[in-house]
Amino acid sequence: MNKTLLAALNSSERLLIAETESAQLALLDEDDTALLHTRVLRARNKAQGVYRRGASGKVASKGGRGKAHAENAHARLKVEAFEGALGRVSTRLARLARESARELKEERLAAAAAAKGAPAKATGTTSAAVKPRRSAVATRTGDRSLRSPASEKSRAGTKGTNARWQGKRDSR
Repeated sequence: MNKTLLAALNSSERLLIAETESAQLALLDEDDTALLHTRVLRARNKAQGVYRRGASGKVASKGGRGKAHAENAHARLKVEAFEGALGRVSTRLARLARESARELKEERLAAAAAAKGAPAKATGTTSAAVKPRRSAVATRTGDRSLRSPASEKSRAGTKGTNARWQGKRDSR
């Protein structure tokens, strides 16, 4: 991490940022990563609130946002440090959640196959093993058909509206 960003943090904030380094994140499971995400999010929100309140308070006394910008650098650096940490933790949490979802899906499929008495499918099946999909027209029947009196009326109304709009535009 950038030394300038670390210098803006106090000791407890530095410890929190240190927990978000990739080596430390690799040791955490999904639940612990979610708890760390919450802690970092709260710290980021607090730093961001302090930054915004400080910035808005200095605008009136300095006479503009540009002039007040430089005096709020310390708070801005804190927010930047927490943004980076939050990004790292969020990325790791998303990766763990995808892996967990994939494992749960495989378990459900294996349980369903076992309940049917059929052997479980191997993961990474080829496209030849997958059933071909039916066309949308073949599956829509009755009230869900593509051409119904209601859909025709709606389509005609849209055409008329568009024609009136284009006519107005052409007459200008």
